[in-house]
Amino acid sequence: MKRAAVIEKLVDAINLPIARWDREARLVFCNVPYLVWSGRSELQLLGRTVEQSYGADAWNAAKGAFELAFRGEVVSYERLLTHQGGEPRWGRVQVFPEFDRNGEVAAIYTVAFDVHDFVTTRLALEAARSRLSQFAEKIPYPITYVDRDCRIIFVNRAYVAASGKEASQLLGRHIGEARGEALWTSHRPYFERALAGEETEYTRQVILPGQGLRWMRTSYVPDCDDDGNVLGVYTVLVDVHDLKSRQQQLESSIERDPVTEALSRRAIIDRIESALADRRAGAVALFFVDLDGFKTVNDLLGHRDGDAVLARAAQALRGAVRGEDSVGRFGGDEFLVLARVADRSGAGVIAHQLVGAIRASSADQPLPAQVSASVGYALAPDDADSVLKLVQRADDAMYFAKRSGKNRAAHCSAVPI
Repeated sequence: MKRAAVIEKLVDAINLPIARWDREARLVFCNVPYLVWSGRSELQLLGRTVEQSYGADAWNAAKGAFELAFRGEVVSYERLLTHQGGEPRWGRVQVFPEFDRNGEVAAIYTVAFDVHDFVTTRLALEAARSRLSQFAEKIPYPITYVDRDCRIIFVNRAYVAASGKEASQLLGRHIGEARGEALWTSHRPYFERALAGEETEYTRQVILPGQGLRWMRTSYVPDCDDDGNVLGVYTVLVDVHDLKSRQQQLESSIERDPVTEALSRRAIIDRIESALADRRAGAVALFFVDLDGFKTVNDLLGHRDGDAVLARAAQALRGAVRGEDSVGRFGGDEFLVLARVADRSGAGVIAHQLVGAIRASSADQPLPAQVSASVGYALAPDDADSVLKLVQRADDAMYFAKRSGKNRAAHCSAVPI
């Protein structure tokens, strides 16, 4: 049996429609499965082009792939087949070149596959994804999705408006790069918990375009596959300003300092005790804040204006930390700030935010002396494991910062023994 005949029998045995086309895109060979697939005889097909056999729409779908294959490339295309009778079905056609001894493309082969179920499933998923995307776009709450490397994969219209950035400035970038390292530092512990599979929340004050300062709560929801592996994290930002304001009003009537609206001395000490008792929640940092220059302001302007300075300072401290952190007036011009932190580095970031917030709060006020802050801080349980010791170490660090020039922060480890 001649080699060509053997090859033809082998091709017939392959249960896939296979055809060979010359450089004028005319059919010069096809196997038996191709005849069954086409619903035509060899007499009706051989020597004819795709367009002559199947029509203009079929040739328009195939033309680009044929051209690339005649240039030596292996390509494929999909089209909805209508020549077989009954309901149209999706087919995928792979096109590959046949080279002669000189390396020139002498002809091309096509192999057809029925991919109807695959394509219809894919189209349904794409349609569902499109509907979900449209739904997310219409939700008035800012929504994001980040992958395991904390790169932003999706943002909706509300998030774009809240961030003040275009989607092109956000998508594909790490959160720290897209939104700034300060914001990333405050959000990072919550993303890490979500990537570990834990749903968590973070309430803080945010300046929204056209709305000013608002209390917002971010929920972090892990996206898991069927095996429980975390693929990424969804975040949803919800305005809880009215709820938080009412909560603050209730707290104010019970445990607030009447001058500054900060927690009273007893209330902030109670918060510290509760934080130290809850060992499962991780490290906490206590910041001892003393106002520099306040005595001069109070002596020259009187207690009424002095109280206004204290109230602005307390407001500035609250604005510099998260909603779940605590700000209390320890006495006179001294404040305590209690915050959950990931580590000492995170505590240092907060300490410098407190210094900057106090400085900014008096920058535009007509005062006889600039008011700044000396801040000392200590962490529990690393630096102290009792309320008294924690307050004392933070207080010692504050005095060290004051002796070092004021308007600065210091960790208790900097205090000479």
